[in-house]
Amino acid sequence: MKRSVSIMLRLSLFSILLLLCSSCAKETKGTLTIYAGLYEDHAIKAIETFQKQTGIKVSYVRMSSGEILSRIRAEHDNPKASVWFGGPADTFIQAKSEGLLEPYMSPNASMIDPMYRDPDGFWTGIYVGSMAFVSNKTWLQEVGMKAPESWDDLLKPAYRGMISMPDPRSSGTAYTTLATLVQLFGEDEAFKYLKSLHEQNIVYTTSGSVPGRTVGMGEVGTAVMFSHDALKFYKEGFQNLIITFPIEGTGYEIGAVGMIKGGPNNKEAQQFVDWALTKQAQELGKQVGNYQLLTNSNAESPEEAFPLNNLNVISYNLDWAGKNRERLINTWITKIIHVKSAK
Repeated sequence: MKRSVSIMLRLSLFSILLLLCSSCAKETKGTLTIYAGLYEDHAIKAIETFQKQTGIKVSYVRMSSGEILSRIRAEHDNPKASVWFGGPADTFIQAKSEGLLEPYMSPNASMIDPMYRDPDGFWTGIYVGSMAFVSNKTWLQEVGMKAPESWDDLLKPAYRGMISMPDPRSSGTAYTTLATLVQLFGEDEAFKYLKSLHEQNIVYTTSGSVPGRTVGMGEVGTAVMFSHDALKFYKEGFQNLIITFPIEGTGYEIGAVGMIKGGPNNKEAQQFVDWALTKQAQELGKQVGNYQLLTNSNAESPEEAFPLNNLNVISYNLDWAGKNRERLINTWITKIIHVKSAK
C-alpha cells in the first residue's frame, strides 16, 4: 500500500512538473519586438489584430524611418527587435546595403507586384503614397494666394517663414522629397533649388507627418508631405486644408516591411511579415484613417486615396534613391544646412 502511494505521489509530482514546464514554455514562446515607421494608430491596430489572430505577444516602438535606421545600426551587434514595419523603402535599401536586414521571401509575396518588393526578399511593400503640397486655405485667402501648383511657387515672397518640411536626417518623407527633386531636376539644379527654399526660412521637423498638423493649426501656411498623411489630417478635422500636386512632377514612397538581421524570434518575425502582406492586414489602415494605396493585388485601397495614374508622377528610381541616400543627405547637410558631415 505504501509503495502504491509512493508511486502515485511521484507520478503526481511528475505531472505537476510537466504542467509547470508547459506553462513556462507558453509564457516565453511567441514574443516579438517591432520597430514601427507608420502612424501609431495604424501600428496599434495592426499589432492588436495580429496578436489576437496568432497568440504571439508583440511590443513595439514608434519612430521615424531615419530613427529606426539609426537604432538598428546602434544595435547591430545585439539586435533588440525583429521586424521593421512601415516607412519608405529607400531607407530599407540602405539598411540592406549595410547588412542590417534579414532576407525572407514570404509565400504571400506572390500577391505583391514585383515592382513593390525587393527581388531577394529583404523588404516587401505594403502601401504606396505620393508626395504633395498641403496648404491652409484661410492663410491663402489672407495673403491672396492660390494653393501652390509648382515647386517654384514655394519660392514666392509670401511663403517666406510659412513653409514646413521634415528633415531628411531623421525623416523618410523628407528623403523622398530630396530624392524626387534630384531625379526631377538633376543634382546640381535640385540643390540650387533647395538652397533657395532653405532661404525661405523653412520650419524643419523630425517627423514627416508633423508639418500637416502645423499647417492645419495655422502655424505655417504650406507643407511638403505625403498626400495620404495630409488627407488623414483633413479627415480628422482640419477642414481648412487643401492638397495640391506640383505640375513638374512628384515622387512617391513604397512603405515596406522587413526583418532585422540577427533579431530574436525569427519564426515569429516571419509570421508577422506573412501576415502583413495579406489583404486583411493591409485593409486595417483605413479603419483608423490611413489612406495609402495598397500593394496586395486583392486588397481594396481606400476610395479617398490618390491614384498614381491620376498624377504627374516621375519615374522614381527607388534602387538609386536607396543606394544614394547617405550621400545625398550628407550633401544636403553641407550645402544647405552648412553643418559638417559626420563622415
